[in-house]
Amino acid sequence: MAKLMDIDELADYLRLKKQTIYNWLHQRKITGIKVGGVWRFEHKEVDNWLKSKRRLSKDQKSGDKQ
Repeated sequence: MAKLMDIDELADYLRLKKQTIYNWLHQRKITGIKVGGVWRFEHKEVDNWLKSKRRLSKDQKSGDKQ
């Protein structure tokens, strides 16, 4: 069974304020499941979303080596 987090747990996990999570939901930047009027977030999907938001540093993009 998938590990679900509530809004407080997600905010702690991402080290963000709950209002930021609510804003992202409204802007459809992040997805969740509403169960009994409470938002829930699948841990694995959050991790996949985070990975999709990665950016390479300038050095990594150009292939420069130190």
